[in-house]
Amino acid sequence: MKNSRHVGSQFEEMAASYLQEAGYQILDRNYRDRLGEIDIVAKDGRYLVFVEVKYRANSEKGDPAEAVHGRKQKRIRNGARGYLYRHGLGEDVACRFDVVAVLGHEIRLIKDAF
Repeated sequence: MKNSRHVGSQFEEMAASYLQEAGYQILDRNYRDRLGEIDIVAKDGRYLVFVEVKYRANSEKGDPAEAVHGRKQKRIRNGARGYLYRHGLGEDVACRFDVVAVLGHEIRLIKDAF
């Protein structure tokens, strides 16, 4: 059995390709600091987009997007704050939080998810 980190990185790769095809410019992947973590940082038009990728093999444990709950959203927001600070970007930068939900082989993009 493959470990979950390896499986996760495969689906993050798939999500990054999907986003590029949708016109996003990938800036960073797997950004982590003491405040939080971001799977993908991208540019979509004027927006700096922080993307969370969630995968489920099937719907037995629910929709993957449902796994991006309040506590996870807080870690993503904190990671975004850290990213902005580390890259010298002000809080006036137009930001958005998207989720790429992968269920089996179906990919769904939820823009401005939270």
